[in-house]
Amino acid sequence: MKKETKISDFISSFSFDQRLAEYDILGSMAHVKMLSKCKIISSGDGVKIINGLKAILKGLNNDKKIPKQEDIHYAVEKELIRRIGPVGGKMHTARSRNDQVSLDLRLYIRDEIRQIYDLLADAQKSIISQAKKNHEAVMPGYTHLQPAQPILFSHHILAYAWMFQRDKERLKDCYKRVNVLPLGSASLAGTSFPIDRKYVAKLLGFRGVMNNSIDAVSDRDFVVEFVFALSLIASHLSRLCEDLIVWSSAEFGFISMADEFTSGSSIMPQKRNPDAAEIIRGKTGRVYGDLITLLTLMKGIPLSYNRDMQEDKPPLFDAVDSMKSVLEITAPLLLGITVNPEKMLEATKNGYICATEVADYLAKKNVPFRTAHKIVKDMVKYCIKKNIKLDELTGAELKKFSKNFNKDISSFLKPDKVVYMKSSEGGTSPKSVKKQIKDLSSLL
Repeated sequence: MKKETKISDFISSFSFDQRLAEYDILGSMAHVKMLSKCKIISSGDGVKIINGLKAILKGLNNDKKIPKQEDIHYAVEKELIRRIGPVGGKMHTARSRNDQVSLDLRLYIRDEIRQIYDLLADAQKSIISQAKKNHEAVMPGYTHLQPAQPILFSHHILAYAWMFQRDKERLKDCYKRVNVLPLGSASLAGTSFPIDRKYVAKLLGFRGVMNNSIDAVSDRDFVVEFVFALSLIASHLSRLCEDLIVWSSAEFGFISMADEFTSGSSIMPQKRNPDAAEIIRGKTGRVYGDLITLLTLMKGIPLSYNRDMQEDKPPLFDAVDSMKSVLEITAPLLLGITVNPEKMLEATKNGYICATEVADYLAKKNVPFRTAHKIVKDMVKYCIKKNIKLDELTGAELKKFSKNFNKDISSFLKPDKVVYMKSSEGGTSPKSVKKQIKDLSSLL
């Protein structure tokens, strides 16, 4: 028999917005303090309401649930009235659920930004630790997943630390737009009560108040922007995990992951699968989906508030939960990596990856670079045909390609020597890497 759907259940948001209970109470306490200060309610009523709210909050902290209502805002108010009587209804003076929910979301996102920022810093610390430990390990650098030029492993892994630094900066920038008070805008038009919005902003640690009451209640840019920032973090983590997965394969063997972040096969006893890295990579699609949900939700809503907007919370909460679960694993996953420098160095013998350095050598001998490029390209073709490597060419063979080749070319054919030559700022030389480590460490 088909179960009848009650409209009250259908429109209820309590199942997910109860997560905002703490923020709803904190916002209400600041609002009531302002109402009392501005003599909109008596100081006695204000004290009674605030004590009631404190008691509810204490209960929440002890896992005592608030009875279900249409949403968390009604639930807190109903529970307050149940405890202290009709005076609890004065709490809602000079505000609406429209500006109240925007406040709750801003308080919630502020906290989450701080936590995610710290988790990113932990991941950076793990990367820096690996870079220091494997400072001079030489590996092939890739473009198009083809061997390109010799680089330091530390240089490669630090690229992700810089990505995370930009992620942190984006979160800090997003925080500025989150940290503006919407409360006092009421339903959409403001209020006739003589409220003091700046006082509430000060109590709650906001940098200021929103300038337009319609914008205040209808704005969800701050939610979308925050989830966009999380999506970029997810993208960077996915790329990182892709590298780790490829490097840990038998074909590469550049690294191995700690057993706690891998799992065995149900049928093949010899296998260890990089499950943690794969799940991190997989979570990216989920966070992207949350962002698209929010963008689609907001794209056609007329001003000001509409009930559609209560659906912003499930994707927001899901993106936050996904990102925090991923970042909590990232730092220990990175710390648990064991690098195989011998295998990395061995891989630099493939793909003629010193060819660019040979062209640079000729350019330093006053050969136009385009001419040098053509000479070295012909050299590589010759080596492929003879099944030899560039450093196996004899002096006579080298002279056939260019009279500019001398004995000093030998250093330009050794990957572990070539990396020292990349001394330009931001390059892969050990000196540059040390500077990167120092610069990044100063930002933590």
